[in-house]
Amino acid sequence: MKASQYFSMSLFLLILLISCPWLISANPHLNNFLGCLDSFYSNHISQVIYTQNNASYSSVLNATIQNLRFSTPTTPKPLVIVTPLQTSHIQATIRCSRTNGLNLRIRSGGHDFEGLSYVSQVPFVVLDLTNFRSVKIDVKNKVAWVQSGAILGEFYSEIAKRSRTLAFPAGICHTVGVGGYLSGGGYGLLLRKYGLAVDNVIDAVFIDVNGRILKRKSMGEDLFWAIRGGGGGSFGVVLSWKVKLVSVPSTVTVFTIRKTLEENATNLVHQWQSVGHKLPGDIFSAVTMRKVNRNGKTTILVAFSSFFLGETNALITLMKAGFPELGLKKEHCTEMSWIESILYFGQIQNKSIDVLLDRSYKSPLNAPWFKTKLDYVKNPIPKAGFEKIWSKLYEEDAETAAMAFIAYGGKMAEIPESATPFPHRDGNLYHIAYTVGWDGEENTKSQRYMNWIRKFYSFMTPFVSKSPRGAYVNYRDDDIGTNNKKGETSYAKASVWGRKYFKNNFDKLIYIKTKVDPHNFFKHEQSIPVSV
Repeated sequence: MKASQYFSMSLFLLILLISCPWLISANPHLNNFLGCLDSFYSNHISQVIYTQNNASYSSVLNATIQNLRFSTPTTPKPLVIVTPLQTSHIQATIRCSRTNGLNLRIRSGGHDFEGLSYVSQVPFVVLDLTNFRSVKIDVKNKVAWVQSGAILGEFYSEIAKRSRTLAFPAGICHTVGVGGYLSGGGYGLLLRKYGLAVDNVIDAVFIDVNGRILKRKSMGEDLFWAIRGGGGGSFGVVLSWKVKLVSVPSTVTVFTIRKTLEENATNLVHQWQSVGHKLPGDIFSAVTMRKVNRNGKTTILVAFSSFFLGETNALITLMKAGFPELGLKKEHCTEMSWIESILYFGQIQNKSIDVLLDRSYKSPLNAPWFKTKLDYVKNPIPKAGFEKIWSKLYEEDAETAAMAFIAYGGKMAEIPESATPFPHRDGNLYHIAYTVGWDGEENTKSQRYMNWIRKFYSFMTPFVSKSPRGAYVNYRDDDIGTNNKKGETSYAKASVWGRKYFKNNFDKLIYIKTKVDPHNFFKHEQSIPVSV
């Protein structure tokens, strides 16, 4: 090391430790970690490293936290946040975390439902990919390269600038980070036409535990398979993804029809179960349910929503043939572009398309504090079952609860369970997402809301998939089981949650994890374990 470099590093550490001496006792490896980074970063250190004494530390940490359950005074905070500007910064962060015994958490958008991308119970570093957000669209070849730190809204906006007839089959929450989203599978309005987001990934740039930069050919098909749905934070750092763009018409159609129990909602939702998955693949179909007050009376409001790749008249013809009881009429429908449909279903249709670029925008789809769970349904719930569900939604602690049914079938039924780690394909009628949320004024009731959704999830057991009861890794739920706080576990314990997420694909994921990260450096409470 040159004398000037040594002086720079020593001065940086001296200033840090004088202003924040507790760091020495907090973790004995921290100064070595910072010195290690400084030896790699040189002049860029002030731009990419935030310690807890940095004035910008809190704003950087909180910038993309989407669930305030994991932003409290008692929530463990990272010793350091690294916001790399170039690939070598990521390589150095991996190396320095490994050699100094610090857990590394990787964050792209901050939407992890259990906060695992930015919270750990052991001393840790957050690698925040916010600066890795470029999007390159190739309209002619219908492909794109998108970096993991980009949000879906930035990706969508770039597509829409270049074409009205190209899209990508991902979700409607525009602030979700691409990296975490693709790592878990990713469903959206086009899942019945084109499958999941990961079904349309054709290459990736990946950094492994040894700092090697790999693409599909050099990483091999096993690892490429694993990173497309095996969950984030288990195998390494995906820098960017090459994806297929898909064709959509210049005009799509959407509708939402709302019915209360007094307007035959129970019969309609019961029948929808046998219809939704059989509709043509050009139709996305969803049903949401929640308690409302109408004219002083409490009831359940059921909303039937659809997205269609085509114009209104064609949709009405298809719905009359497939679900005439819903009574779809022209006045229920609105024609728009694909990009406008993202705003519609994201409940931001009154905003300009520029809102998709706002990374700090708080989605109305989720309350500031929330808990979410997910199930898969293989057989229709009987009418008597819905009557029981309504009674649960009438409970006092369900005042902020909602349920959403998303129809499967179409392309989802054509893709084998083993094609990617995401196994929930043919045989599933729909999935159910349960959410309970609250704001700051209601935070004193948070435990009541958490208890309610857990009891409701237990109540739903007879109606959903079994052996195993399926779950979705992008809807992380630590209630179904976790590794220990160090991210370590036995095969038997990991199988409890692992088979819910991945079914028979779990064993293959363990094999790949053991091969590419044998010492289990990339780990968290629900990371893929190594075999022992």
